[in-house]
Amino acid sequence: MDHHVGSSHVHADGERRAKEEDVVVVLAVDAEAAEADDHPGDDDGGVNYMARAQWLRAAVLGANDGLVSVASLMIGVSAVNDAGKTMLVSGLAGLVAGACSMAIGEFVSVYAQYDIEVAQIKRDGAKGKKESLASPTLAALASALAFAVGALLPLLAGGFVRPYGARVGAVCAATTVGLAGFGAAGGYLGGASMLRSGSRVLLGGWVAMAVTYGVLWLFAKVSHIHVSSLR
Repeated sequence: MDHHVGSSHVHADGERRAKEEDVVVVLAVDAEAAEADDHPGDDDGGVNYMARAQWLRAAVLGANDGLVSVASLMIGVSAVNDAGKTMLVSGLAGLVAGACSMAIGEFVSVYAQYDIEVAQIKRDGAKGKKESLASPTLAALASALAFAVGALLPLLAGGFVRPYGARVGAVCAATTVGLAGFGAAGGYLGGASMLRSGSRVLLGGWVAMAVTYGVLWLFAKVSHIHVSSLR
């Protein structure tokens, strides 16, 4: 009897342990599935577009701002002065001023976000998470560089062309290509339609240049002024 009772206990213990191991395995599988849902695209080679949002926004917007701002400035100045050096100087001034403005604005914005996130981490008592926060300095440098890259397109395309018509045409052509390219790249990296994104950015850039030229041309006509040349 003692032998049979001992065997029954051993058998029962073995079944119980087997069931507990099955439960542990099921819980582990469920945990892995939940983690995969929280981080889509990590295991199957997909792309987490949300993780790209911050740097993509800064890079694309910075390049577009540089391209549109400097091109509009050069086109606008050409409405009151047809000298090549005037357009070149205005474009260069726009590049430097715009890059500094983008850097300062991004630094202040990201630093404000950084302070809020650090305060939240301290309040929650979490440790070792500061390394994952965005760097205000890197964000400022990235924005300034992106602006400068975009601004260089119209500046180099038309800043050194002597004939007035060819100069304006070169600026408009380079700006058109750049806007369409930046817009399509932003759509591709963001998982959106490249055609729709490129068209939207291109249309906005054209409107900005047209409005700038029209306002300065109207101002020159009404005021009867002509900006002196830098020849």
